Amino acid sequence: MNIALWIAQGILALAFIMAGSMKSFQYEKAKAGMPWVKESSKGLVTFIGVSELLGGLGLIVPYATGIAPILTPIAAIALGLIMVLAAIFHAKRNENSGIGMNILFLAILLFVAIGRW
Repeated sequence: MNIALWIAQGILALAFIMAGSMKSFQYEKAKAGMPWVKESSKGLVTFIGVSELLGGLGLIVPYATGIAPILTPIAAIALGLIMVLAAIFHAKRNENSGIGMNILFLAILLFVAIGRW
């Protein structure tokens, strides 16, 4: 079970760190690749990006270092909340292609949160 949790954490961390970095530091690239970014403020996109970046780090660093390992399931829960809000946001915009990925990430994040609690 521990190996499965580490694999899930690694995949999620990689995905969130990459997506968060693009939204935080490469706004123009995010604007070109994601339709919703064009219609959202730069501040909102940066906030979401920084949240995803920190959440991705929170999935790995606390548990791997043994320093405050309770932060790992908390990061998973926080990112799960972001995925729920993202799914609602995309549903309101009729962007059904992104909702499936949000739900998949939510399921894996719940697995990590429960497994590491």
